[in-house]
Amino acid sequence: MQRVTVTLDDALMADLDRLIAQRGYQNRSEAIRDLARAGIKETALDGDAEQPCVGALVYVYDHAARELAKRLTHHSHAHHHLTVSTLHVHLDHHSCLEVAVLKGRGREVQGFASEVIAERSVRHGQLVLVPQGGDGGT
Repeated sequence: MQRVTVTLDDALMADLDRLIAQRGYQNRSEAIRDLARAGIKETALDGDAEQPCVGALVYVYDHAARELAKRLTHHSHAHHHLTVSTLHVHLDHHSCLEVAVLKGRGREVQGFASEVIAERSVRHGQLVLVPQGGDGGT
């Protein structure tokens, strides 16, 4: 391991200390390492749309919306090669949550996620991507 000295302004340091307390890190170094890894993974995917990745697409939708289930199923079938697994949860009388585990090229996974999230009556949606493959020791 290498030792690095970083200068942070007081407000940023206070935010970091709050994060450390909220997440239960043992020290600042662990928190900064995790934040650095997350930033590196995010920029790696931004820089190469063809890079293989895995992702979790999480979305909440109105299950009673006209034809929505049919449209969502159509999107899933059109991108069947990306889907590893799907979880469906009934949240209440009107809302369902789905989690789709996806695997493929970043561009394709992001495109599929954008199509689903953009559907009318999909209330909330978020895609979390992680590069697939070696982590380079991070």
